[in-house]
Amino acid sequence: MNQFLSRYKRLGVIFDPEAVILKPSLRVNTLKISDEELVARLTAKGVVLEKIPYLSHGYFYSSEFSISSSEEYLLGYVYLQEAASQLPPEVLFSGIDISKLDPKVKVLDLCAAPGSKTTQLAAILDDKIPIFALDDVAPRLHKLHDNLVRLGIGSVITFRKDGRFVDDLKTMFDFILLDAPCSGNFCVEKDFFTNRSVLMGVKNNSFTQLSLLKAAWRVLKPGGYIVYSTCSLEPEEDEVLIDEFLSLKEDAELVDTKLSFGDEGFTEVFGKTLDQSLSLTRRFWPHKTNTEGFFIAKLRKKK
Repeated sequence: MNQFLSRYKRLGVIFDPEAVILKPSLRVNTLKISDEELVARLTAKGVVLEKIPYLSHGYFYSSEFSISSSEEYLLGYVYLQEAASQLPPEVLFSGIDISKLDPKVKVLDLCAAPGSKTTQLAAILDDKIPIFALDDVAPRLHKLHDNLVRLGIGSVITFRKDGRFVDDLKTMFDFILLDAPCSGNFCVEKDFFTNRSVLMGVKNNSFTQLSLLKAAWRVLKPGGYIVYSTCSLEPEEDEVLIDEFLSLKEDAELVDTKLSFGDEGFTEVFGKTLDQSLSLTRRFWPHKTNTEGFFIAKLRKKK
């Protein structure tokens, strides 16, 4: 049995990856068009849309033509974004009355490019709150810039910078999104099971992820929030990493994501008992959710 599937079995999760079918999904760019208007336009062209119940502006779709070649896409009315990928920005501002946010609030997207979640954050904030967006790979930043222009977004300030050195900006933030570089999962990469290694991939990634989370914490204001997410199903990059972080930071606490979708995070992994508050995190198994694999944790810095 593949080393990854064997690990999932030890976690009590058994499934056939070949049987998982993902539905293509999109997000309405509410900065340019309403849900109703976009649905009407695409439906008139034969696109079949299904509202995703756990997302504010997400839709599953089926189409006989490429949405990315459509007028609606080119005009910036729509962003093609996987369903689970749309959850972290919504979780970051869950329970927050956007209309009452202080205009001086600062938001950080620590690993931003190519901009799926950055542009979603801008839409949630009605393009009125500054968003600092970091990435250290130039071609990815170019893609982010292209997306900002297409979607008509002006509130994002981009920096070519490794997130581990975010202190250089000498700025403190109220809300931080850390969608960390990760091992991914079999839904994201066709040859995942043959190209990935637990020893060299997962453990190396977890080291980088913890460094990024520590850096984000240093620039988070007391009372502020971080959403940490990965598209990895590996506990070392998810619950185990958050458990270690909590043991290092006495001023860190997990808070409820407010999601009823997905499974509770593990509080025991491979025989090791973790902080019980990890049940507040959410993980998304593709065979259960018909989305790519995902993990989401929301942290608050105590005042």
